[in-house]
Amino acid sequence: MSPSVTLSSGQKMPLVGLGTWKSASGQVKQAVLAALDCGYRHIDCAAAYSNEHEVGEALALRVGPGKALRRDEVFVTSKLWNTKHWPEDVEEACRTTLAHLGLSYLDLYLMHWPMAFQRGKELMPRQEDGSVCYDNIHYRDTWVAMESLVDKGLAKAIGLSNFNARQMDDIISVAKHRPMVNQVECHPYLSQVDLLAHCRSVGVCMTAYSPLGSGDRPWASPNEPCLLEDPSLAAIAQRLQRTPAQVILRWNLQRGVVCIPKSVTPSRIQQNLQVFDFTLSAADMKQVDSINRNERFIVPAVERDGKRVWRDAEHPHFPFLDPY
Repeated sequence: MSPSVTLSSGQKMPLVGLGTWKSASGQVKQAVLAALDCGYRHIDCAAAYSNEHEVGEALALRVGPGKALRRDEVFVTSKLWNTKHWPEDVEEACRTTLAHLGLSYLDLYLMHWPMAFQRGKELMPRQEDGSVCYDNIHYRDTWVAMESLVDKGLAKAIGLSNFNARQMDDIISVAKHRPMVNQVECHPYLSQVDLLAHCRSVGVCMTAYSPLGSGDRPWASPNEPCLLEDPSLAAIAQRLQRTPAQVILRWNLQRGVVCIPKSVTPSRIQQNLQVFDFTLSAADMKQVDSINRNERFIVPAVERDGKRVWRDAEHPHFPFLDPY
C-alpha cells in the first residue's frame, strides 16, 4: 500500500496518485490499469478531461466485488467544471461523473476553479471573437451545493482546486463541510511556500498537479525552461541514482504535499511511485527550494496585440492576481 496522508475528515489519501489530464483517449484506460497493477491506490480525474468514461472502464476491471481491489482501497478524486457552478447544476454534474466512472461515490470532489463559465453543455463556451463566456455566480454559492453531495453520500469529502489563500478563507468562513484539499500547480519552479504554509495553518492538505512541470502542456513554448532538465536536480538525481522526476516528487512528499504525476508510459508510472525508499537530506531539500522561480506553467494564455497574456485574468474570481 502506498503511504498516505490523513485528511481532517479522518480519510486516508495516498501521497502519490495518477494524474489523468492530457491523457489521450485510448491511452488513459491502459495507464489506469498499469497504475493499479503496480500499486497506485489514488486516481485523479476531472469531468473537463473528457476521459472519465475510459477511467471507469479500467476501474471496472480492477475494483469491486470479485475484482483485485475493494472499492474502499482506491481513492478517486474528480472535479466540478466551471460551466456547472450554478447550485442546481452541481448534483447532476457529480452524478454524471459517477456514471462515467462506474462508481456510487467519490472519495473527493473538487471545485476545479473558482471561476464560473456560462452554463451549458459546451466545456469552453466562447463568444464570436473566441473569448470565453464567463458567469459571475460566486464560488461560495457553488460550495453550499457541493456540501449537499457529502450529506447525500455522493462524495466523502469536498475540496478546492486553483484557489488562492483569500478565496480559501472565504470558503472556510461559510463552510459547513470544510474543504479537505486545495489542488494547485506546484513544482520546484513554483514551490508555493506561502500557500502551503497557509494550507497547513487551516488544516487543508495541498495536492500538487503538474508536479513535474507539465512539459507536454498544450501551450508550452520552445524557449520556456524544462524543469526535468534542471542541472541542480540532475546533480542530486545522479548522486542518489534516481531520476530527476523521483527527486522532484520526493521533495514535495517531504513537504507533506500529495503529488499526482501524469504519465501513460508504464515504466514511468511505476518509477513515479518508487519514491518511498529514499530521502532527501536537508541540504538537498534546500538545493531544490533554491531553484524556485515563482513560474506558473498552467495558466491558459492567449495572444492579444502581439503579447502573451493570461486568458482569464479579467474574470472577477481569477485566482492568480493575489501574491498567493
